Amino acid sequence: MKRPAYIPAWLSGYNTQTLSRDGIAAVVVTVMLIPQSLAYAMLAGVPPEMGLYASILPLVAYGLIGSSRTLSVGPVAVISLMTATAVEKAVAGTGASYVEAAVALTLLSGGMLLLMGMLRLGVFTNLLSQPVVAGFITASSIIIIISQVQHLLGVAASGDTAWSLLRGLGAGLSSMNLPTVIVGVAVVAYLAWAKSRLAGLLARLGVPAGAAGSLSRAAPILAVIVVIALSGVLDLQERGVALVGHIPAGLPALGLPAFNPELWRELLLPAFLLSVIGYVESVSIGKTLAARRRQSIAPNRELVGLGAANLASAFSSGIPVTGGFSRSAVNFDAGAETQMASLLAAFGILVAAVTLTPYLGLLPKAVLAATIIVAIAPLVDLRTPVLAWNYSKTDFVAIAGTIVVTLLEGVELGLMFGVASSVALHLYKTSKPHIAIVGQVPGTEHFRNVNRHEVLTDPGILTLRVDESLYFANAAYVENRIYTALAENPAIRHVILMCPAINEIDLSALEALSSINATLREQGVRFHLSEVKGPVMDCLKKSSFLENMTGNVYLSQHQAVTDLQSDNPRPDENCFEPTRKQR
Repeated sequence: MKRPAYIPAWLSGYNTQTLSRDGIAAVVVTVMLIPQSLAYAMLAGVPPEMGLYASILPLVAYGLIGSSRTLSVGPVAVISLMTATAVEKAVAGTGASYVEAAVALTLLSGGMLLLMGMLRLGVFTNLLSQPVVAGFITASSIIIIISQVQHLLGVAASGDTAWSLLRGLGAGLSSMNLPTVIVGVAVVAYLAWAKSRLAGLLARLGVPAGAAGSLSRAAPILAVIVVIALSGVLDLQERGVALVGHIPAGLPALGLPAFNPELWRELLLPAFLLSVIGYVESVSIGKTLAARRRQSIAPNRELVGLGAANLASAFSSGIPVTGGFSRSAVNFDAGAETQMASLLAAFGILVAAVTLTPYLGLLPKAVLAATIIVAIAPLVDLRTPVLAWNYSKTDFVAIAGTIVVTLLEGVELGLMFGVASSVALHLYKTSKPHIAIVGQVPGTEHFRNVNRHEVLTDPGILTLRVDESLYFANAAYVENRIYTALAENPAIRHVILMCPAINEIDLSALEALSSINATLREQGVRFHLSEVKGPVMDCLKKSSFLENMTGNVYLSQHQAVTDLQSDNPRPDENCFEPTRKQR
């Protein structure tokens, strides 16, 4: 019997054993999400409770719609940083409140993601190459870490670039608060130790490996509990330690923000950039986790799921959300099998928002900053730029440029530079495709590059293999390459364009091929094609190019050379005239 479309696929065959595993994972993720949600709300520049709100309904919405069984959505560091940057500029330009701007940004992002999913536009996120994404995340992580140092030192520093933040930190060093420094540094040291050593220690004490790993990732909650207790006993606020402060108990009133044309217009571009980065990050994590269990995800359905999650966050006064690596990894390692784990985690956060907020208000901001720093530090990837330098200088330019622009000019300009550089470098590389003159490997029907292999060639036949599709950016380059080869060898009577790597010929390239054919006709040289792919041949048949060709289209390069070596080609079973069908 076919499952109704509104029933999530993971409910099929659901049983008590699966529920038990999902329940354990939900407890671990809930414990981890409480400090994380508060920390990322602080990073986004909004009240801490908005982080909790963004970890309730969005988990439910994605769990019912998304295609990944173990992805856990919520506020994440890079998206929170982008939120802070966008909201700060929008507030300065329109006079709206931070909360109003943040919720409007969430709503716009959710609407864009949902629309992209309905239009099946997931493929367009491929405009962001892996080097660009790596460079953007590295630079954003550095900015995040620098921005959180102010909370560890108890000083004020503002700005959305690395340079402005460092300048602010330098100016505030003289007013550091020693108790804040002690608390912050101690929590950073503990979290770093727990991240690298706690799992091994628990394993030596007999704790199963899976449970030890999950407990080590939930270590921040112990720091939260201990420091909250110390905050109350030692009255840290009186000693100059900044606390989270009052967090309203209970849940927000549900509803969408009022329409503010000026504010929404200001947030359109940031919402789009945030949506693209959030989707790319989420899909990357979802694919990685799904592959580990031989599962798969549906990219366009992920757009819809993330869109619904952000709309749910806006409906409940939350901030933008996406799939988070750390919480998803914890969810996966803790044994979650379905999105029921996320639904149960959402319930756990709901209980925390109702019952624990009086205690969470005693939490020093330095603890949240320490949580962010330790979570973000592994995202600073210096290995990829080194690999890019050794492997591909053009990719190195993209990743290095993205890092530099993001650090110096902010996340929005850095991301736009990354997209522009990806497109520009692709156009540059494909505008000068690899073109090889090929000859026949002795004793075989194979043809290889004359500069790499010992091959046989005929002085009257020139064969060029183009290892790229032909389109407007490289058509002139291919045309000039053929004319150059002809000028170097006046004995050529036949030119064969070998096409096994050509997947498409656009209209500009078709015009170039027609020009080549006409020029060669004037010189008494015949123009042929070999090994043309079926879809490309179908397109060529829609034009007059085949009818005007001076030569033939051959099924294989071997057949072409065999036929043309007599300098008297004849249409038979090995080739065909332009008006015939390929056999």
